Amino acid sequence: MQVVGLTTPQEIFVASKLRKFRINEMLVIEDTSQGPLLGEVVESNSYNRFIPLSIENAPGDSSVLESLKCLGYSIEEDEINVANVKLLTEASYPVTTGSHVRLPEFDEIRDFVLKGSREDGLLLGEIKNTEEIAKTMEDDLKGLFYMMSQGKLDISKNVPFILDLRSFQQYPHIGIFGGSGSGKSFGLRVLLEEIMKHRFPALILDPHYEMDFAQNQEFIKESADFKRDFEKFQIGEHVGVEFKNLNKRDLLALLSAVSPLTEAMSSAVEGLCRWGDTYLSFSSRLELLSEAMELGRNKIEQSLKQDNLDDIEKQNTKKMKKLLEDYQGIPLPSIHGILWRIRRLASSGIFSKDIKPIKQCMMSGKLAVIQGPIWLLQVFSTYLLSNIYRQRRDYKDSELKGQEAGEYFPPFIIVTDEAHNFAPKGRETATKGIITEIAQEGRKYGVFLVLATQRPTLLDETVTAQLNTKIIFRTVRASDIGTITEETDIKQEEAKRLPYLPSGDAFVSSPVFGRTIAIRVRFPYSKSPHTENPLDEIKNRRESSSQELLQALAPHLPIYAANFIRAVEDINKVSEQKYEVFTLKQALETLVKEGKLKKQKSPLGDIYME
Repeated sequence: MQVVGLTTPQEIFVASKLRKFRINEMLVIEDTSQGPLLGEVVESNSYNRFIPLSIENAPGDSSVLESLKCLGYSIEEDEINVANVKLLTEASYPVTTGSHVRLPEFDEIRDFVLKGSREDGLLLGEIKNTEEIAKTMEDDLKGLFYMMSQGKLDISKNVPFILDLRSFQQYPHIGIFGGSGSGKSFGLRVLLEEIMKHRFPALILDPHYEMDFAQNQEFIKESADFKRDFEKFQIGEHVGVEFKNLNKRDLLALLSAVSPLTEAMSSAVEGLCRWGDTYLSFSSRLELLSEAMELGRNKIEQSLKQDNLDDIEKQNTKKMKKLLEDYQGIPLPSIHGILWRIRRLASSGIFSKDIKPIKQCMMSGKLAVIQGPIWLLQVFSTYLLSNIYRQRRDYKDSELKGQEAGEYFPPFIIVTDEAHNFAPKGRETATKGIITEIAQEGRKYGVFLVLATQRPTLLDETVTAQLNTKIIFRTVRASDIGTITEETDIKQEEAKRLPYLPSGDAFVSSPVFGRTIAIRVRFPYSKSPHTENPLDEIKNRRESSSQELLQALAPHLPIYAANFIRAVEDINKVSEQKYEVFTLKQALETLVKEGKLKKQKSPLGDIYME
């Protein structure tokens, strides 16, 4: 392998008759003047010896062909492999043409590809096309995990990609971008497994109910067991918001998360909310005020003059009069709007629990998986993130000021899928404020973000700019690719490859490495609950339904036309699926087609038998 053509301090061409080049592989250029230089292949070409190569189709420029001829290559006869190589560190001056090129030893590139130790790092996968270099690694870096390639599972043979957990203090936040089927959720699962291995407190907002780590992959004997490292919480069932602990700011955030509040509504909430309120006391006050406004002052005063009111009615009427006097400036539509929002929150069960289980889970160094529909996650996370971030910030601020620190809360990581719903570009949401605040200031307090989304273009630009490390899976939309190229150091050649990346392959752009690295995410130890193929699901469902029906039919076989109605009644008593005469006959015909029953015609109708 030799350097050919016109060279620059940043870029060269390398040619070989014997070896094909692979994208992203690393090479050592033995420059006689500057010493060894490291480069990475960004483009690879191969020219067949049976097809003459014209100057117009030459790689780079005509100087490459001229160099090849001078070095003894037969352009018309030899198969020539040419690679465009970019130097990892800019040379002092252009590389000498004709310099020898070789594959590096691992020690020569260690500082470029290994930025963390196994003990303090997240083992996310392997660096692509580094098999030959990996042969010279230490044994304790070889075969650390399994890789899935072309449907086959095998031990990793490349250099491991380790994301240093200690580097979060300097480069705190991670963005994970990728379209549907790109391996984004797959990569997010691997990242969370690694976080759990380190017992680093974390929480994930899971709108798809897929972040369950209890079931291990059956093909991996050495699977890590995460059953004790995470807990699942469903909003309204396991966790919620204790109303009496809400201050006015929290309550406003919760209500606006359901639907944006007008200025009149915000003023009404601030006026009506009292310290120590429960949901019942606050909602009752709203309902009484609403009723009072609808009745009006005159009707209320006339009602108080009547002698036929019992004590409870009289007491309520006096309360309505007092509320009307205290809050006469609030418009009735604003009261109705607040009531609708508070009732919707209450119907979700959010006020029936509190966040103590989540705090306890995180204090134990576990991952808290918070599940619910996207709108409810937005509402709940507004309160939750503000609460735990405020507690962590207050603790650290007191510590730094030399004051007596409050209740301890550990550093933690916030993870969310569909992040563009929580911090969207161009519009305000309740969660956007707290996520933006954490993105800008969280590093000082040991609070970090991992935001995953299919649409980076829809994510707030302020938040996107704070995501120091970006893991980019297959992306097809031109607008998203444009956002990625603006926000990362991804090169033009890599951007062109984004729409064609295989599932599980990704580019990592991180200031820790100082360049973009092509990786393949390792095979996860745990299994997603959504891995069953829809076609298999349909087949399995049909098979189980058929078996259930055959068991229910057994006491009634053979079935004649005369006992058909009786058979339907008896089968419906033991079967989950309720049949009618017509639908049962259809099901029997299906069983006959599948060869599980026989059908015999008779003068009195069809007979179904074993």
